[in-house]
Amino acid sequence: MCGLDRSTCLTVFFDISSSEKPDPSGNSNQLLYIQILKGVLHYQSPDGQTNLRVTTTSRRWKDSVVGSEELVQGFDQETAAVVMARLVSHKMEMEDDPSSFTLNPCFSLFPQFMFNLRRSQFVQVFNNSPDETAYFRMLLNRESIANAAVMIQPSLISYSFNSLPTPALLDVASISADRILLLDSYFSVVIFHGMTIAQWRNMGYHNQAEHQAFAQLLEAPREDAETVIGDRFPVPRLVICDQHGSQILLAKLNPSATYSNAHEMAAGSEMIFTDDVSLQVFFEHLQRLAVQSS
Repeated sequence: MCGLDRSTCLTVFFDISSSEKPDPSGNSNQLLYIQILKGVLHYQSPDGQTNLRVTTTSRRWKDSVVGSEELVQGFDQETAAVVMARLVSHKMEMEDDPSSFTLNPCFSLFPQFMFNLRRSQFVQVFNNSPDETAYFRMLLNRESIANAAVMIQPSLISYSFNSLPTPALLDVASISADRILLLDSYFSVVIFHGMTIAQWRNMGYHNQAEHQAFAQLLEAPREDAETVIGDRFPVPRLVICDQHGSQILLAKLNPSATYSNAHEMAAGSEMIFTDDVSLQVFFEHLQRLAVQSS
């Protein structure tokens, strides 16, 4: 590796051979066991000194053939999503056709991460140069779980007059004319103004003393965006746009409303013109696959 820092987080895959797996017909105490892992790291510090660091840790291992209760209790959905993204990125570099996933519907957030992973820059490399794709995958493989999870599934914050800033669904339904959205996809930070908010801003209402609340509403997402950008390296790209003026936010949202179901939407609702499936269709397809495989 070229370098390590405080936020570096690496993934190591272990291929357990059949001879090392516990025998389900044997002693039940062998079905849940502990293995000791030791990692040896040689690195050179900024002052030129060569150091050796040895880390020893223990992990509990469970044979999934016997039961899944222990696996469910210890399952971290964000970590699993990041590991899967790193594995897919590796397979796409090594194989022409990456393997499909087998997902357990009991893990409610995991399918959402997989839905956004298949739409992310790690899998959809169209319009990205080979250098950009390599850069994205390099950061995916070295950043912390929290940062890598944002790369896969961006966070979305809603700002309005009626409430404090609150997390919003990563869905086109979150767009509203009187709302400001702040999207953090790690590589870029987007401030998206609803149509009414943009019109009021263009008319200069925020510069008038009687509309201080509106001025504060405009400033809140900017301050939060600056906080995100200031704490991150490499520095993400800041994009400020308005409704009907940019597609960068729409490309990250779940297309639950498209031209194919426009007749089901209320008048004035935002739609995404795409042939991509929505999260609901994706999840229903996974359920059909699970039934077929059983």
